[in-house]
Parts: sequence; structure tokens; C-alpha cells
Amino acid sequence: MVAHARPLRNDDSMPRELFGFGDPASVADWYPIDDAVMGGVSHSRLRHDAAGFAVFEGVVSLDRGGGFASVRSRPHDLGAAGAVAYVLEVRGDGRRYKLSLRTDENFDGASYQAGFDAPAAAWATLSVRIRDFVATFRGRRIGGAPPLDAARVRQAGFVIADRQAGAFALAIRSIRAE
Repeated sequence: MVAHARPLRNDDSMPRELFGFGDPASVADWYPIDDAVMGGVSHSRLRHDAAGFAVFEGVVSLDRGGGFASVRSRPHDLGAAGAVAYVLEVRGDGRRYKLSLRTDENFDGASYQAGFDAPAAAWATLSVRIRDFVATFRGRRIGGAPPLDAARVRQAGFVIADRQAGAFALAIRSIRAE
């Protein structure tokens, strides 16, 4: 796999690799947004592993009304017109995560989220269908929102909000639209 520091831009054909995490610089445009924004004490980060992948890791705490941790990419053109799914190469810890996509460049506001189970101890290729994404605002479903338009995606992220306290780690090799 080719290492990339920024989102990858292919032509408009599918599949389109959005992020490859082979290079240490590939995590530079990602930042944490944890429950500290509302008084919680959970913490996370996206770091590069020398073996050639990224790791979303941290600790979820339920103290002080908390219970979630997340990381997000800086805004880029991540649009993938015609995509029917996002494909993740991941190795998890048995916990449930969410892929979060935003169609704007705002810090706060609506996001589209879809959950996935990250198998522990082995790399897996998971397909998250576009139709499974749900519009949310601060973790709550937005009724009547339009479906996710993959052509308009500007930010991507990962969330853990399974109401289980403790350490977590999700290894990620790549994210692509198909």
C-alpha cells in the first residue's frame, strides 16, 4: 500500500482510497474530540504505528457525565459520488465503533454515523453501507434528515460511545469509498 500524508484524490471512478495510514505523517491532520467538550474526562488520539497503520486509542470514562471519545480529520475533499459503501481495513479490540462523516467544514453540527464491530486480534476488511449511516447531532438521531450524500463528504472520523469505561484501541490501515 502506498503511504499518504493527506487524503488521497483519485479520479471519480470507484473504488477511491480516502486515507492510507502507512506513513507517519498520515495522522497529522487528525485531532481528538472527546467528552471533555461537555465536562467529561475521556481522552483519545490517533497515532501512527511503525508497522504501517494508524491506531485510534485512549480511555473512555463515565465520570462527570462522560462516555465518548473520537478523532476527526481536518476538512478535505472526501467526496465519492456513486459510492455505496465505505470499506475499512481494521483490527479492533472487540468493541463497537462508529465511522462518522460530515458534509460540511463545521466543528459542531450534524454528522452521519454508522456502527461497526471491530474484531479483536485479526485484521478484517469491513464494508459500511451508505444506507446504514444515520444523521446525528451530538450523538442523537436527527429526524427527517436527508440521507448521506457521499459526494459531499468533507470530514471523516471514528467514535467510541458504547457506554463501557476502559481502554480501547482500533488499528486502521485504510478507508476507501466503493
